[in-house]
Amino acid sequence: MPEKAVRTAKGRRFTAVLEREDVGGYSVRCVELPQAISQGETREEALSNIKDAIELVLDYLEEKAKAHRGKKVEFAEVVV
Repeated sequence: MPEKAVRTAKGRRFTAVLEREDVGGYSVRCVELPQAISQGETREEALSNIKDAIELVLDYLEEKAKAHRGKKVEFAEVVV
């Protein structure tokens, strides 16, 4: 069950916050996945790089979920 919950997240949309840096280029972070941060010289490069960062975080979370197999854990969706 945990494995499926994480995998379905790959089809979701994520919010990227771009910030133009004083020195040049852009920094970018994902609102929904604070672990996903990146940068790029151009806006397009920064957005491409944050996609890669998001995929890496999702892969990490998937591996972490697999480690919980057989343990008494429960995943629940919470709406605020």
